Amino acid sequence: MDEETRYEAVRSRDARFDGEFFFAVETTGIYCRPSCPAVTPKRKNVRYYTTAAAAQGSGFRACRRCRPDAVPGSAEWNVRADVVGRAMRMIGDGVVDREGVPGLAVRLGYSSRQVQRQLTAELGAGPVALARAQRAHTARVLLQTTGLPITEIAFAAGFASVRQFNDTIRAVYALTPTALRAAAPRGGGAGRATPSAGVPLRLAYRGAYEAGAVFDLLSDEAVDGVEQVSGERGGRTYRRTLRLPYGTGIVAVEESDHGVGGWLDARLHLTDLRDLTTAVQRLRRLFDLDADPYAVDERLGADARLAPLVAARPGLRSPGAADPEEFAVRALVGREEAARLVERYGKALDAPCGSLTHVFPEPGALAGEPGPLGELAAALADGRVRLDAGADREDAEAGLVALEGVGAGTVASIRMRALGDPDVGLPGEAVPDAWRPWRSYGVRHLLTAGGAG
Repeated sequence: MDEETRYEAVRSRDARFDGEFFFAVETTGIYCRPSCPAVTPKRKNVRYYTTAAAAQGSGFRACRRCRPDAVPGSAEWNVRADVVGRAMRMIGDGVVDREGVPGLAVRLGYSSRQVQRQLTAELGAGPVALARAQRAHTARVLLQTTGLPITEIAFAAGFASVRQFNDTIRAVYALTPTALRAAAPRGGGAGRATPSAGVPLRLAYRGAYEAGAVFDLLSDEAVDGVEQVSGERGGRTYRRTLRLPYGTGIVAVEESDHGVGGWLDARLHLTDLRDLTTAVQRLRRLFDLDADPYAVDERLGADARLAPLVAARPGLRSPGAADPEEFAVRALVGREEAARLVERYGKALDAPCGSLTHVFPEPGALAGEPGPLGELAAALADGRVRLDAGADREDAEAGLVALEGVGAGTVASIRMRALGDPDVGLPGEAVPDAWRPWRSYGVRHLLTAGGAG
C-alpha cells in the first residue's frame, strides 16, 4: 500500500486495515488503528508503521480511544513462509520471552544479528521491541480484566522486573499501571475477576466471521477428555484443555455474534499466568482470527465454482490447531483412537472440569506405539519433524512424507491445520492455481458445502 491508499483508509476509518498497518500523528504523539473514530489528522502530520512496536519505538503512545494494541494480527504473517513471517509467528507464540533472541535465531537457522537486521529493515522494529509490545498488551489485558496484584501481573506478562514493567507501561500508554487499571473501559471488569474465575478475553477478528461452520467442525472433531462442545447452534460453547510451556490451561470460547469486525468471547484458566500470551495466540490460530476475509472472499468469489459458496458463507475461516503436534497425531489415527490415547497416556488434570479430564499426551509418551503412530510420535519428539509456530512448512512436509504410513491426505491436512498454511490443496480435489494464495479456504468451502467439514 502506498501512502495515498493508507491515508484514504484512515480518512474513511476503514476497519478492513486494522492490524495491517498503524498510523501515528506527530502533533499529538499518539498512534492509532486505521478505524480510529477520532478527528482525521492532516496528511502532513501522519506517519505510517507496519507494527505497533515500530510506532512505540518512534516514541508514540497507544491511543486510549481505539486501543490499537487490541487489533487482529496481520494475515500476512500466516501467508508468508520466509524468515520474517516465521519470526513473527514465533514471537507471537512467546519464543522471545522464553528463550530470548538467541533462541529465536536458532529456531530460524540464522544468527541473532541477521534476524535483528531483517526484522528491523522490513518492520521498523527488532525482535526485542516486537516482544515488548506484545508484553505490554498482555499486561493491559491483565490489569483491566483481573484483580491480580500489579507485581504478579508484571512477571505474568513476561517482564524481567517490576521496574521494566512500569517503564514500558508508561512509555506505551502514558499511564502508570495503577492508572491504566483505573482507566478500564466501562464493563471491562477490572478488579472483579479473580484467578479462580479465569481471565476474560475478547478475541478480535476483522470482517465477517462464519462462526457456525467453525463450531460445527470443532464439534465433529471433539475428542473426549480434552474437548467439549455444548449448547444449541448459534450459542454453543467450545471448551478444551491446553498443554502450554509453563503449565496447563482450560479455555471456553463462545459462539457469540458481535457482527462484522467483532470478537469471540473467551475465558482462560491457567495454572501459570506466564502462559497467557502463548495461549491467546494458539486460540487465534485455532479459530483463524487473523485472517483477511476481504482478500480471501474477493479472490475466491471470482471463481465460478466457488462464487455461490462464498456468497452463502462470507468470512468462512480455515481453522488451525491449538496444539500442532496433537493435531498431527489426531489426523493420523482418527477421533476414536485419539480418545483411547488420551485415556491411556494423557496427563490428568489436577482439577477436572466437567468432561474435561486430561491434557492430550505429548509425542514422547506415544513414541512406543507400534506402526505409523509410533514413527510420527518419535519424529515429533526428537525434532526430526517440527510443527511449531515458526516451523519451515516445506521442511515439515518433507519430514512427514518420509515417514512410513503417513499418507498424502494426512500430510496435506497437517500442513493446512497444524502449520496454518492458507494455501493447501487436498489430494483428489480440483484446486486451481487461480485460488492461490487461499486454496485452503477454497477447500474449506467445498468441504463445508458438502457436509464433510
